[in-house]
Amino acid sequence: MEAFLISTGIVSLAEMGDKTQLLSLLLAARFKRPLPIILGILVATLFNHAGAGALGTWLTEWLGPDVMRWILGLGFIAMAGWMLIPDKLDEDENPRGHFGVFGTTLVAFFLAEMGDKTQIATVALAAQFDAFAWVVLGTTVGMMVANVPAVLLGERVTRKLPIEAIHRVAAAIFLLLGLAVLFRLDSLF
Repeated sequence: MEAFLISTGIVSLAEMGDKTQLLSLLLAARFKRPLPIILGILVATLFNHAGAGALGTWLTEWLGPDVMRWILGLGFIAMAGWMLIPDKLDEDENPRGHFGVFGTTLVAFFLAEMGDKTQIATVALAAQFDAFAWVVLGTTVGMMVANVPAVLLGERVTRKLPIEAIHRVAAAIFLLLGLAVLFRLDSLF
């Protein structure tokens, strides 16, 4: 349950103002059909984060616990710095095509999430907690917590949220996780 709660919290904070949240807003504005957009985000996230979680689990087995501790600790600290860099949606990520609302959302969201902060966080969290299902479920719930309101309420909500403050909190959490892993303070989390 710890892996689920931490994964949900970190990803929901990390997703605020992220390019995939901006993509959610773009899809909602373009299609004005929230249900297929939300379902597309859910399916894309499940596939993407399941792959990322499997990679994190495999890396832990392959590299061993001591090497992974250093990689994870430094990785979490790097994620803290990355959280402080604002995200924007690139023009080439503007969804086009004839796949329908669900298909367009599924493809666009899956591709936009590749190499994204939340995907890399999922790899690291799966390696840290050795709880594949709980991490994937938690990171997926975190994505939905951040993106469903963006789809349903659009820019009205995101304009009122203190995105910079949310990013700072997420950065602090990643920093604390990194330090806890490096200095073997796992009992804090």
